Amino acid sequence: MNTENFTGKAEAYAKGRPGYPQEAIETIFKLAPSDAVFADIGAGTGKFTVKLAERGYSVFAVEPNADMRGQLAITLAPFTNAKIMDGTAEATTIPDHSIDILTVAHALHWLNLDAFREECHRIVKPDGLVIVIYNHVPGEEMTDLYKQTVDTFFTKPMTWEFPNPIDYTRDNWLAYIASQDGNPTPTDPGYNAHISAINAAFDRDSMDGLLHCDRLTKVYCERIE
Repeated sequence: MNTENFTGKAEAYAKGRPGYPQEAIETIFKLAPSDAVFADIGAGTGKFTVKLAERGYSVFAVEPNADMRGQLAITLAPFTNAKIMDGTAEATTIPDHSIDILTVAHALHWLNLDAFREECHRIVKPDGLVIVIYNHVPGEEMTDLYKQTVDTFFTKPMTWEFPNPIDYTRDNWLAYIASQDGNPTPTDPGYNAHISAINAAFDRDSMDGLLHCDRLTKVYCERIE
């Protein structure tokens, strides 16, 4: 994984990326004992991590990108039960067999799956859980990649699906677009033309200043053996 993919995009990521529906969060909590220790891998700006911290769980938030860790620190500042770690999914630096539940929210496709699987077996307790969460956009090309990644990583996971519709303001939609890997930054050639095209599409597809996007959140869970 190129750990610099989101350098310069963390602020936009925090503002524009969608979160996860409460029903999905509660489903995960039902799988967790009250004293569970979590590891959230590829924590990013803490969109999912903060839900664990708010519930009072001890959580290791592992994020390799310095820009994203800066935003993660802002998100998790109120929570002494969350520890931010500079590590990768394949080398977390978390102690052996110390984790009850390992989570990966919208990041599994970035990982070396073989090396990550080994790390899961190293840090997760025997009979612990690995949980992957994805926000799918029906018809979006990336949805196929997410599905292929999950199918490659898991054997026979338990799965759940939850609607996650979002209405974007123009500012939030521009932030969402800016947060995506590969999209130009303000210093890149062609940035102004890119933003003009995004604004034109927003004007075409929005209604009353809001752009509606239907998403489907999927949760996958498998036990470590």
